[in-house]
Amino acid sequence: MKLRHLFMIAIALSTLSACGQKPTETTEKVMDKVNDALDRRPNEKAHDAVEDITSAVKDASEEAQGKMEEIAKEIKNQTEDAVK
Repeated sequence: MKLRHLFMIAIALSTLSACGQKPTETTEKVMDKVNDALDRRPNEKAHDAVEDITSAVKDASEEAQGKMEEIAKEIKNQTEDAVK
């Protein structure tokens, strides 16, 4: 019985000591994602604007890459036709 009480006290003490520790990087990332989902981050509008710009730049880059590939294929086809 005493052993069981000691075990429970040890668990309680380790839990309490963990509460005072600095959050780990993973915990901070999870909390950031939760705050992001709930729109509770500091400077939320600035964060949203950066995310929107990042998304727009990515989309434009992918579109430009697709157009460049089309142009390269067209140049290749025209070159092959000219050689014939």
